[in-house]
Amino acid sequence: MSTLKNKVQLIGNVGNVPEAKTLESGKKVANFSLATNEFYKNSDGEKVQNTQWHSIVAWGKIAEIVEKYVGTGKEVAIEGKLTSRSYETGAGEKRYVTEVVADEILLLGTKDNQNAE
Repeated sequence: MSTLKNKVQLIGNVGNVPEAKTLESGKKVANFSLATNEFYKNSDGEKVQNTQWHSIVAWGKIAEIVEKYVGTGKEVAIEGKLTSRSYETGAGEKRYVTEVVADEILLLGTKDNQNAE
């Protein structure tokens, strides 16, 4: 059970073109948003879609895969851990961010939509 302490698994669609960059250290990082959908029926029996947006961060080899093969709308499965951090804006406001740091990525969908953008 110790491996389940901080594990996130998501399947969804990429919401934006991943932003990949190489840091001064030579390490590569990629950031993108992922939309997950769930459906339920409301009290009137109507089908309702609830979309949640997640910030995803990938490092190293996974970032390279994201940069090369992942585009807007692409369906992917992500496994990683949930992290939180804060930073200060130029105006001195403190901001808080919660992200999923990807340990694994699986490209889903058809080969034809591999680089959909």
